[in-house]
Amino acid sequence: MSAALPDDLSCRELVELVTDYLERALPLGERLRFERHLAICPGCAAYLRQLDVTRRAVGRLTDASLRGDAREELLRAFRDWKRGRPGA
Repeated sequence: MSAALPDDLSCRELVELVTDYLERALPLGERLRFERHLAICPGCAAYLRQLDVTRRAVGRLTDASLRGDAREELLRAFRDWKRGRPGA
């Protein structure tokens, strides 16, 4: 097992930065740390691929593509999640 370098990115840090990475908003140094972590962490690389696929699919959704009550169900689930009451 190799020792981590002082500036290595942890998996937790990667998760916190992934949105900025996908939106190409990370400064160069952070982007390089992010990509170095991806090169050695298959779990985070898979996570990034899944998020990117999800983001692309969701980006194609429109209000018209949702069944009648789906929009309200999604909004209610999001509000409950924000309040700390999942599934409430």
